[in-house]
Amino acid sequence: MHQQNGDRNCANEAIGGAHYGPVIIYMSKVTDASSADGISGTWHKIHEIGWTKASGGGSGDDDFWGVKDLNRCCGRMDVRIPADLENGDYLLRAEVIALHVAGSSGGAQFYMSCFQISVSGGSGSLKLGTGGVKFPGAYAASNPGILVQIHAPMSSYTIPGPSLISAGRRVTAGQGCAAGCEVTCKPGTGPTGTAVAPPAPTGGSGGGGGGCTVAQWGQCGGQSYTGCTTCASPYVCRAVSPPHYSQCQV
Repeated sequence: MHQQNGDRNCANEAIGGAHYGPVIIYMSKVTDASSADGISGTWHKIHEIGWTKASGGGSGDDDFWGVKDLNRCCGRMDVRIPADLENGDYLLRAEVIALHVAGSSGGAQFYMSCFQISVSGGSGSLKLGTGGVKFPGAYAASNPGILVQIHAPMSSYTIPGPSLISAGRRVTAGQGCAAGCEVTCKPGTGPTGTAVAPPAPTGGSGGGGGGCTVAQWGQCGGQSYTGCTTCASPYVCRAVSPPHYSQCQV
């Protein structure tokens, strides 16, 4: 999972530019994963890794985050599919919430990848057909895990969204790749799936031409960035985490 479309280079951070925040995984039961749109169904949280206080750290930037672990693993994270999940087709939503400018409402940034998978071999006792949340609609800009200042000392953090399902897994941030996959995750016995490539950006012509503009708090530059570089008036493109990330600010 990398923030730049098509980038799988381990020399680059998966979610770079100090975009720290949680990693959350949801699943939705569907009739046919190849044609499901992800809007009509409900989503259930099966995996999450958020924040852990680091000894001697000053601000939240210095603490452990799910994104930091994701970066250490070249954008990879082992996610256990519950062993008792009902067989059939599912959509899987892998999500990062970047909190580097989340101190203001609307500042949190969401990076998502979606997968079509077919589950087989489970006991079938766990069914995801009822309950769950909808996307869009599961989050609000005022949620404590979305509107949060991580550039100051932190004593707690609430991962956004619903509670984990009973068979879900919460991983403690700071383990990097050491947490690995649980003993129930064995090659050849898990679900199979096909990744759905995210759509290419639309609007404007990128590179600052064609009359495109970026709103306040939007990205306007940075390493490997190819989008619009012109900020809407009166904002100026400023390097927030050079060379990785620049943002339109006053």
